[in-house]
Amino acid sequence: MGFPGRAGGNYFTQSDTKGIAMMATTEMTDNPTTAASRVTVLGLGAMGSAIARTFVERGYRTTVWNRTASKSAPLVDAGATAAATAAEAVAASPLVVVCLLDSAAVDEVLASVDDVVAGKVLVNLTSGSPAQARAKERWASERGAEYIDGKLMGDPPYVGTPNVTVLLSGSRSAFDAHASTLRELGGVGYHGEDAGLAAVEFMAQVAMGYEMLIGFLHVLKLVRAEGVDVTEFGERVAGSLAAYPPLLTAIATAVASGEYPPDLGPIRVQAALMDDMIDHRESVGVEAVRMRQVKELMDRRIADGHGEQGFSSLFELLAKEG
Repeated sequence: MGFPGRAGGNYFTQSDTKGIAMMATTEMTDNPTTAASRVTVLGLGAMGSAIARTFVERGYRTTVWNRTASKSAPLVDAGATAAATAAEAVAASPLVVVCLLDSAAVDEVLASVDDVVAGKVLVNLTSGSPAQARAKERWASERGAEYIDGKLMGDPPYVGTPNVTVLLSGSRSAFDAHASTLRELGGVGYHGEDAGLAAVEFMAQVAMGYEMLIGFLHVLKLVRAEGVDVTEFGERVAGSLAAYPPLLTAIATAVASGEYPPDLGPIRVQAALMDDMIDHRESVGVEAVRMRQVKELMDRRIADGHGEQGFSSLFELLAKEG
Protein backbone atom coordinates (compact mmCIF):
# COMPACT_ATOMS: atom_id res chain seq x y z
CA MET A 1 0.00 0.00 0.00
CA GLY A 2 1.61 3.27 -1.04
CA PHE A 3 0.70 6.84 -0.19
CA PRO A 4 2.84 9.76 -1.38
CA GLY A 5 5.30 10.89 1.24
CA ARG A 6 4.90 7.79 3.41
CA ALA A 7 8.12 6.27 2.14
CA GLY A 8 10.42 9.22 2.52
CA GLY A 9 10.71 10.40 -1.04
CA ASN A 10 9.09 11.23 -4.34
CA TYR A 11 7.76 8.58 -6.67
CA PHE A 12 10.35 6.92 -8.87
CA THR A 13 9.63 5.90 -12.44
CA GLN A 14 10.15 2.25 -13.23
CA SER A 15 13.36 3.09 -15.09
CA ASP A 16 14.62 4.98 -12.02
CA THR A 17 13.85 1.93 -9.90
CA LYS A 18 15.77 -0.38 -12.21
CA GLY A 19 18.74 1.95 -12.10
CA ILE A 20 18.76 2.02 -8.33
CA ALA A 21 18.40 -1.74 -8.19
CA MET A 22 21.35 -2.18 -10.55
CA MET A 23 23.56 0.08 -8.45
CA ALA A 24 22.54 -1.70 -5.28
CA THR A 25 23.14 -5.10 -6.89
CA THR A 26 26.69 -4.12 -7.79
CA GLU A 27 27.35 -2.94 -4.26
CA MET A 28 25.88 -6.02 -2.62
CA THR A 29 27.44 -8.70 -4.80
CA ASP A 30 30.85 -7.24 -3.99
CA ASN A 31 30.19 -8.20 -0.35
CA PRO A 32 31.11 -11.87 0.21
CA THR A 33 29.17 -12.02 3.49
CA THR A 34 25.97 -10.94 1.81
CA ALA A 35 26.54 -13.21 -1.19
CA ALA A 36 26.63 -16.20 1.16
CA SER A 37 23.50 -15.19 3.12
CA ARG A 38 20.38 -17.29 2.84
CA VAL A 39 16.79 -16.09 2.90
CA THR A 40 13.46 -17.74 2.12
CA VAL A 41 10.42 -15.96 0.72
CA LEU A 42 6.99 -17.57 1.13
CA GLY A 43 4.39 -16.11 -1.23
CA LEU A 44 5.02 -14.87 -4.75
CA GLY A 45 2.26 -12.44 -5.48
CA ALA A 46 3.26 -9.06 -6.86
CA MET A 47 4.83 -7.91 -3.58
CA GLY A 48 6.35 -11.27 -2.63
CA SER A 49 7.92 -11.61 -6.07
CA ALA A 50 9.37 -8.11 -5.81
CA ILE A 51 10.85 -8.97 -2.41
CA ALA A 52 12.35 -12.21 -3.65
CA ARG A 53 13.75 -10.60 -6.80
CA THR A 54 15.40 -7.88 -4.74
CA PHE A 55 17.16 -10.46 -2.59
CA VAL A 56 18.27 -12.44 -5.64
CA GLU A 57 19.61 -9.38 -7.42
CA ARG A 58 21.61 -8.38 -4.36
CA GLY A 59 23.41 -11.65 -4.04
CA TYR A 60 21.35 -13.53 -1.46
CA ARG A 61 20.90 -17.28 -1.75
CA THR A 62 17.13 -17.06 -2.06
CA THR A 63 14.68 -19.94 -1.71
CA VAL A 64 11.11 -19.30 -2.82
CA TRP A 65 7.80 -21.08 -2.44
CA ASN A 66 4.29 -20.36 -3.67
CA ARG A 67 1.13 -22.42 -3.61
CA THR A 68 0.90 -21.95 -7.39
CA ALA A 69 4.33 -23.31 -8.27
CA SER A 70 4.47 -21.73 -11.73
CA LYS A 71 4.89 -18.28 -10.17
CA SER A 72 8.39 -19.25 -9.06
CA ALA A 73 9.66 -19.79 -12.63
CA PRO A 74 10.75 -16.18 -13.36
CA LEU A 75 12.59 -16.06 -10.04
CA VAL A 76 14.30 -19.38 -10.67
CA ASP A 77 15.43 -17.98 -14.02
CA ALA A 78 16.86 -15.01 -12.11
CA GLY A 79 18.79 -17.26 -9.72
CA ALA A 80 16.42 -18.31 -6.92
CA THR A 81 15.83 -21.88 -5.80
CA ALA A 82 12.22 -23.12 -5.77
CA ALA A 83 11.10 -25.38 -2.95
CA ALA A 84 8.43 -28.01 -3.48
CA THR A 85 6.76 -27.32 -0.13
CA ALA A 86 6.58 -24.48 2.36
CA ALA A 87 8.28 -26.67 4.96
CA GLU A 88 11.17 -27.36 2.60
CA ALA A 89 11.51 -23.64 1.94
CA VAL A 90 11.55 -22.77 5.65
CA ALA A 91 14.17 -25.43 6.34
CA ALA A 92 16.48 -23.89 3.72
CA SER A 93 17.19 -20.57 5.44
CA PRO A 94 17.59 -19.03 8.89
CA LEU A 95 15.50 -16.02 7.81
CA VAL A 96 11.99 -16.59 6.43
CA VAL A 97 10.04 -13.70 4.91
CA VAL A 98 6.30 -14.27 4.56
CA CYS A 99 4.21 -12.17 2.18
CA LEU A 100 0.78 -13.62 1.47
CA LEU A 101 -2.70 -12.33 0.65
CA ASP A 102 -3.99 -11.97 4.19
CA SER A 103 -3.58 -13.12 7.78
CA ALA A 104 -5.73 -16.21 7.25
CA ALA A 105 -3.41 -17.35 4.45
CA VAL A 106 -0.42 -16.85 6.75
CA ASP A 107 -2.05 -18.98 9.46
CA GLU A 108 -2.69 -21.76 6.97
CA VAL A 109 0.90 -21.77 5.70
CA LEU A 110 2.41 -21.56 9.18
CA ALA A 111 0.36 -24.56 10.24
CA SER A 112 2.09 -26.54 7.50
CA VAL A 113 5.59 -25.65 8.75
CA ASP A 114 4.93 -26.20 12.44
CA ASP A 115 7.68 -28.82 12.77
CA VAL A 116 10.50 -26.87 11.07
CA VAL A 117 10.26 -23.32 12.43
CA ALA A 118 12.29 -23.86 15.61
CA GLY A 119 15.41 -21.69 15.50
CA LYS A 120 14.16 -19.65 12.55
CA VAL A 121 13.42 -15.94 12.33
CA LEU A 122 10.00 -15.33 10.79
CA VAL A 123 9.37 -11.91 9.26
CA ASN A 124 5.72 -11.56 8.31
CA LEU A 125 5.17 -8.72 5.81
CA THR A 126 1.50 -9.55 5.22
CA SER A 127 -1.12 -6.92 6.01
CA GLY A 128 -2.98 -7.53 9.24
CA SER A 129 -4.08 -6.09 12.56
CA PRO A 130 -2.03 -5.55 15.73
CA ALA A 131 -3.96 -8.35 17.44
CA GLN A 132 -3.13 -10.76 14.59
CA ALA A 133 0.54 -9.82 14.81
CA ARG A 134 0.64 -10.50 18.55
CA ALA A 135 -1.08 -13.85 18.07
CA LYS A 136 1.48 -14.90 15.47
CA GLU A 137 4.31 -13.82 17.76
CA ARG A 138 2.90 -16.10 20.47
CA TRP A 139 2.59 -18.95 17.94
CA ALA A 140 6.23 -18.53 16.88
CA SER A 141 7.52 -18.27 20.45
CA GLU A 142 5.74 -21.45 21.48
CA ARG A 143 7.59 -23.27 18.70
CA GLY A 144 11.04 -21.88 19.39
CA ALA A 145 11.10 -19.30 16.59
CA GLU A 146 11.63 -15.55 16.73
CA TYR A 147 9.02 -13.34 15.15
CA ILE A 148 9.04 -9.91 13.53
CA ASP A 149 5.87 -8.41 12.16
CA GLY A 150 6.22 -5.99 9.29
CA LYS A 151 4.22 -3.79 6.96
CA LEU A 152 5.34 -2.30 3.66
CA MET A 153 4.50 1.30 2.81
CA GLY A 154 4.94 1.42 -0.96
CA ASP A 155 4.20 -0.52 -4.12
CA PRO A 156 5.92 -3.58 -5.66
CA PRO A 157 7.88 -1.73 -8.40
CA TYR A 158 9.65 0.33 -5.72
CA VAL A 159 10.78 -2.50 -3.43
CA GLY A 160 14.50 -2.13 -2.85
CA THR A 161 14.45 1.67 -3.17
CA PRO A 162 14.10 4.48 -0.61
CA ASN A 163 10.54 4.92 -1.86
CA VAL A 164 9.41 1.96 0.26
CA THR A 165 9.30 2.07 4.04
CA VAL A 166 9.43 -1.21 5.95
CA LEU A 167 7.68 -0.91 9.32
CA LEU A 168 8.87 -3.59 11.74
CA SER A 169 8.22 -4.66 15.33
CA GLY A 170 8.87 -7.74 17.41
CA SER A 171 11.99 -9.59 18.53
CA ARG A 172 14.78 -7.06 19.05
CA SER A 173 17.51 -9.70 18.87
CA ALA A 174 16.15 -10.99 15.57
CA PHE A 175 15.91 -7.46 14.20
CA ASP A 176 19.50 -6.67 15.21
CA ALA A 177 20.71 -9.89 13.58
CA HIS A 178 18.92 -9.33 10.27
CA ALA A 179 18.50 -5.56 9.98
CA SER A 180 20.99 -5.26 7.12
CA THR A 181 19.08 -7.87 5.10
CA LEU A 182 15.73 -6.24 5.74
CA ARG A 183 17.14 -2.85 4.74
CA GLU A 184 17.59 -4.25 1.24
CA LEU A 185 13.83 -3.82 0.83
CA GLY A 186 13.68 -0.09 1.64
CA GLY A 187 13.94 2.35 4.51
CA VAL A 188 13.42 0.45 7.77
CA GLY A 189 11.62 1.74 10.85
CA TYR A 190 11.76 -0.46 13.97
CA HIS A 191 8.87 0.35 16.32
CA GLY A 192 9.63 -1.79 19.34
CA GLU A 193 9.41 -5.30 20.78
CA ASP A 194 5.61 -5.37 20.92
CA ALA A 195 4.89 -7.28 17.71
CA GLY A 196 1.69 -5.28 17.10
CA LEU A 197 3.33 -1.86 16.85
CA ALA A 198 4.22 -2.02 13.16
CA ALA A 199 0.58 -2.78 12.37
CA VAL A 200 -0.53 0.12 14.56
CA GLU A 201 1.71 2.46 12.58
CA PHE A 202 0.65 1.01 9.24
CA MET A 203 -3.07 1.16 9.96
CA ALA A 204 -2.77 4.73 11.24
CA GLN A 205 -0.67 5.93 8.31
CA VAL A 206 -2.99 4.37 5.73
CA ALA A 207 -6.07 5.63 7.55
CA MET A 208 -4.62 9.15 7.50
CA GLY A 209 -4.23 8.90 3.75
CA TYR A 210 -7.78 7.69 3.17
CA GLU A 211 -9.27 10.26 5.55
CA MET A 212 -7.49 13.04 3.71
CA LEU A 213 -8.27 11.76 0.23
CA ILE A 214 -11.99 11.17 0.78
CA GLY A 215 -12.20 14.70 2.14
CA PHE A 216 -10.39 15.95 -0.95
CA LEU A 217 -12.87 14.18 -3.22
CA HIS A 218 -15.76 15.82 -1.39
CA VAL A 219 -14.11 19.21 -1.85
CA LEU A 220 -13.55 18.56 -5.56
CA LYS A 221 -17.25 17.76 -5.87
CA LEU A 222 -18.04 21.10 -4.26
CA VAL A 223 -15.60 23.02 -6.44
CA ARG A 224 -16.88 21.43 -9.64
CA ALA A 225 -20.48 22.16 -8.62
CA GLU A 226 -19.51 25.84 -8.52
CA GLY A 227 -17.98 25.67 -12.00
CA VAL A 228 -14.34 25.92 -10.89
CA ASP A 229 -11.62 23.96 -12.73
CA VAL A 230 -10.78 21.03 -10.42
CA THR A 231 -7.28 20.50 -11.87
CA GLU A 232 -6.25 24.07 -11.21
CA PHE A 233 -7.80 23.92 -7.75
CA GLY A 234 -5.88 20.72 -7.02
CA GLU A 235 -2.64 22.45 -7.91
CA ARG A 236 -3.43 25.29 -5.51
CA VAL A 237 -4.28 22.87 -2.70
CA ALA A 238 -1.05 20.96 -3.29
CA GLY A 239 0.83 24.20 -2.88
CA SER A 240 -0.82 24.87 0.48
CA LEU A 241 0.07 21.51 2.04
CA ALA A 242 3.40 22.82 3.33
CA ALA A 243 1.48 24.63 6.07
CA TYR A 244 0.12 21.40 7.55
CA PRO A 245 3.17 19.60 9.06
CA PRO A 246 3.63 22.11 11.92
CA LEU A 247 -0.13 22.08 12.55
CA LEU A 248 -0.20 18.27 12.75
CA THR A 249 2.71 18.31 15.18
CA ALA A 250 1.03 20.97 17.31
CA ILE A 251 -2.25 19.04 17.44
CA ALA A 252 -0.47 15.80 18.42
CA THR A 253 1.40 17.70 21.15
CA ALA A 254 -1.87 19.15 22.47
CA VAL A 255 -3.49 15.69 22.55
CA ALA A 256 -0.48 14.24 24.38
CA SER A 257 -0.55 16.96 27.02
CA GLY A 258 -4.33 17.34 27.34
CA GLU A 259 -3.96 21.09 26.98
CA TYR A 260 -5.74 22.54 23.96
CA PRO A 261 -4.74 26.04 22.81
CA PRO A 262 -6.87 27.74 20.10
CA ASP A 263 -4.87 26.10 17.27
CA LEU A 264 -7.27 27.17 14.50
CA GLY A 265 -8.91 29.79 16.61
CA PRO A 266 -11.46 29.21 19.41
CA ILE A 267 -13.97 26.53 18.42
CA ARG A 268 -16.84 28.90 19.31
CA VAL A 269 -15.68 30.95 16.29
CA GLN A 270 -15.01 27.89 14.12
CA ALA A 271 -18.53 26.58 14.81
CA ALA A 272 -20.07 29.61 13.09
CA LEU A 273 -17.93 28.94 10.03
CA MET A 274 -19.10 25.32 9.98
CA ASP A 275 -22.71 26.47 9.59
CA ASP A 276 -21.70 28.39 6.47
CA MET A 277 -19.80 25.37 5.09
CA ILE A 278 -22.75 23.05 5.64
CA ASP A 279 -25.16 25.50 4.01
CA HIS A 280 -22.83 25.94 1.04
CA ARG A 281 -22.56 22.22 0.42
CA GLU A 282 -26.28 21.64 0.69
CA SER A 283 -27.04 24.57 -1.62
CA VAL A 284 -25.16 22.91 -4.49
CA GLY A 285 -26.23 19.32 -3.70
CA VAL A 286 -22.96 18.09 -2.17
CA GLU A 287 -23.05 15.61 0.71
CA ALA A 288 -22.33 17.35 4.04
CA VAL A 289 -22.33 14.53 6.59
CA ARG A 290 -18.65 15.01 7.47
CA MET A 291 -19.09 18.71 8.10
CA ARG A 292 -22.17 18.03 10.19
CA GLN A 293 -20.19 15.59 12.32
CA VAL A 294 -17.50 18.20 12.95
CA LYS A 295 -20.14 20.82 13.82
CA GLU A 296 -21.84 18.43 16.25
CA LEU A 297 -18.54 17.79 18.03
CA MET A 298 -17.84 21.51 18.23
CA ASP A 299 -21.29 22.21 19.64
CA ARG A 300 -20.84 19.54 22.29
CA ARG A 301 -17.45 20.88 23.27
CA ILE A 302 -18.78 24.43 23.50
CA ALA A 303 -21.73 23.25 25.61
CA ASP A 304 -19.24 21.63 27.99
CA GLY A 305 -17.61 25.01 28.55
CA HIS A 306 -14.59 24.62 26.27
CA GLY A 307 -15.43 27.09 23.51
CA GLU A 308 -12.10 28.92 23.88
CA GLN A 309 -10.10 25.80 23.10
CA GLY A 310 -8.94 24.80 19.63
CA PHE A 311 -9.90 22.13 17.11
CA SER A 312 -7.54 19.66 18.80
CA SER A 313 -9.85 19.55 21.84
CA LEU A 314 -12.42 17.58 19.82
CA PHE A 315 -10.16 14.61 20.52
CA GLU A 316 -11.79 14.38 23.94
CA LEU A 317 -15.12 13.44 22.31
CA LEU A 318 -13.93 10.67 19.99
CA ALA A 319 -14.36 7.67 22.29
CA LYS A 320 -16.75 5.12 20.84
CA GLU A 321 -20.14 5.43 22.47
CA GLY A 322 -22.00 2.49 23.98
